[in-house]
Amino acid sequence: MRRFRKYFDKTFNAVNAKNAAELCVFGITCKSLSDPLEDFDEVEFIIDFANQDVLISIVVQSDKIKRIQFTLLDPENPDAVKGLTELQLRDFLTLRGDKLVGFFDYITGPDL
Repeated sequence: MRRFRKYFDKTFNAVNAKNAAELCVFGITCKSLSDPLEDFDEVEFIIDFANQDVLISIVVQSDKIKRIQFTLLDPENPDAVKGLTELQLRDFLTLRGDKLVGFFDYITGPDL
């Protein structure tokens, strides 16, 4: 998770975060994004891992990223989430880490 610390306090680019075609390049879809963002808001994205959906929750305050969290969605109840085990998290970051870095670079970068 250390590799994502550099994104804390970076400006969240909502325009890029809404670009479904570009998010698809990273294997990510947007689940929830307020328009416009509130002063304190949570944005949610989904990425596949081992035939399961991983929810990427990003807390944004005053347009800055304050928290990043990865959880598994329950396939029978998409409103329920559970934490990844240490092994799952390690495997997830090994398999999807580069895509996630590209994704975070994109949503904290300038409009394309």
